[in-house]
Amino acid sequence: MSEISPTARALRALDILQSRPGVTASELAQRLGVTERAARRYVAILREADIPVESTRGPYGGYRLGRGLRLPPLVFTATEALGLVMAALDSQHAVADPDDPVGAALGKILRVLPTNVARQAATMRETARAVPERWPAKPDPTITSDLVAAVDAQRRVRFGYRTAAGNARTFEVDPWSVVVRYGRWYLLCFSHHADALRTFRIDRITEVALLDETFDVPADLDPARELEANLGRGWEHETHVVFDAPHAEVRHWVRPTLGDLRELPDGRCELVGSTSNAQAYAGEWLAGIPFGFTVVGGEELRAAVAEVGARFTDAVR
Repeated sequence: MSEISPTARALRALDILQSRPGVTASELAQRLGVTERAARRYVAILREADIPVESTRGPYGGYRLGRGLRLPPLVFTATEALGLVMAALDSQHAVADPDDPVGAALGKILRVLPTNVARQAATMRETARAVPERWPAKPDPTITSDLVAAVDAQRRVRFGYRTAAGNARTFEVDPWSVVVRYGRWYLLCFSHHADALRTFRIDRITEVALLDETFDVPADLDPARELEANLGRGWEHETHVVFDAPHAEVRHWVRPTLGDLRELPDGRCELVGSTSNAQAYAGEWLAGIPFGFTVVGGEELRAAVAEVGARFTDAVR
C-alpha cells in the first residue's frame, strides 16, 4: 500500500479546517491519523503555501482559516454528481422543482459543472421521480436551521408544537441534538416543562424562538441511543403488556421505541412504555406478535386491543 504524501495530508488538513473551525492540534492529529507534531507540520505546509491559518491559545483555542481566503472551486466527478442527485431523490425532495430548497441548490451545482460531468446527473434530475411518501414528515428547512443553530450555540428555545392529535402546545427546552432516524427528524432535548429528557418530531414544530439562557450538553451524550430509548417514553397513553414467552424470544420483536422490555421471575417478560396512538400500537404491532400476551395497564391500549379483537372476530363469523 502506497504511503500518503505530505501534500495529500496537508490538503486533508485544509479540508478539516474548512469544516471544523477551531479544531485543536490534538483533534487534527487524530483525524489525520498522525502525531500532534506531524499535524503542526502540515499546518506549517499550508502557511508556506500562503494559506492563512490562524491559531488561538487557551481552553477555547485552536486552528481556523483566516478571513479573505478564496477557496478552490467545487470539483465533482460524473459519479459524484449522479450520487448527489440519487441522494436527493432518496430524501423525497422535488429535485427538479426550483422552489424546493434542495432542488434549487442542486440546480446551482449542476449549472457550474462541466457539461460532460453534469449531463447524466441533469438527465436523471429531469426524468426520475421519487414516489411521495404515504405519510410525509419533512420538516420546514427554516425551523430546522433555527434548531441546528440553537444546538450549536447551546441556547434555550421556546417552540410551538402540534401533537399527533392536532393540539397546539408550547414547550421551552434545551436543544441537545438534531437526530435523523428512518427518514424522520427529531429534536432531542431537555424539557423544562417535564423536567426530563424528551424527543419531539421537528415536522410538528410550528415556530421557534431563541432565548437568552444557555446550557451544557452532557459530556457522555449518545444522541442516537438516547433517541431510541426516549421514543418509547413520555407519550400520552401508558402501555404495560406481559408476554407469555421468555425475554430472549420476544426481544427480537420489540423496537426500543415501544418501551422497556424486562424479564419476569416466572420466565415471561413485560413491556412498559407509552404511546401517542393506542390504535396503531394494538392493530399494527401487537396484532402481529406471535406470542400470547395480556394488557396489564393502559386503559386506552386495553380499549384499542378490545376493538381490534372484536373486528377480527367479526371477520371470521
